[in-house]
Amino acid sequence: MVNRVANKRGFTLVELLVVLSIIALLLSIAAPRYFQHIERSKEAVLRENLATLRDALDQYNADKGRWPDSLETLAEARYLRAVPTDPLTERNDTWVTEAGEEGAGVRDVHSGATGEGADGRAYAEW
Repeated sequence: MVNRVANKRGFTLVELLVVLSIIALLLSIAAPRYFQHIERSKEAVLRENLATLRDALDQYNADKGRWPDSLETLAEARYLRAVPTDPLTERNDTWVTEAGEEGAGVRDVHSGATGEGADGRAYAEW
């Protein structure tokens, strides 16, 4: 009777394989959704950063009557605390700027990331 109790203590190899296959199946379902949510959140942060930059550009132009020379000028003039980071490139020096009238100053800004967003538009067009 002591031998029977000792034999029933552990799991069989088949039981472990079944549990591992169930865990693998659940992970294969959950992982792609997780990465889609990460991309969507980066796109939301990009939209917010672009709106903040464009608002600061407009405020600078309204106050000074000209466009700033660079995005760093906005931070130096305290229209921004700092130049925000592009969440797709994870750097703050990859923003693509668009010149104002007669090529003077920065009138608009776009992401420097390559690729397309969930809506099919290139990030550089946002």
